[in-house]
Amino acid sequence: MTVVLEPDPETDPEDRERLARQLRNELRTLEVDDVTTVEGAAPPEGAKGVGASLTELLVTMSAGGGVFVTVIATIKDWLGRRGAGHKVSVTIDGDTLELSDATPVERAALIDTFVRRHQPA
Repeated sequence: MTVVLEPDPETDPEDRERLARQLRNELRTLEVDDVTTVEGAAPPEGAKGVGASLTELLVTMSAGGGVFVTVIATIKDWLGRRGAGHKVSVTIDGDTLELSDATPVERAALIDTFVRRHQPA
């Protein structure tokens, strides 16, 4: 699973690094195998001026579906504590979920649909 953090464009470089470190550290507290930073991550298609502000993390985990749900919930909670303007995208097998300025109800519906698509049978 890849997790891409795109901080608010107004965020200064020091704060961008702090945000990336905080997200990476929170994900590492979960029962995942590893969380590593992907060097040279490409900006999302159509994005402008975000190259330096983008952090891509590779989250490696075993097949257990419970860990997957916990990772998604942790990202949602982390983003909710950071205020508006930041985006986090999660990609599995080419399927991407973007969490940004959606309302809590919209975000919950998007997450539920995404999780159901990727839960082990």
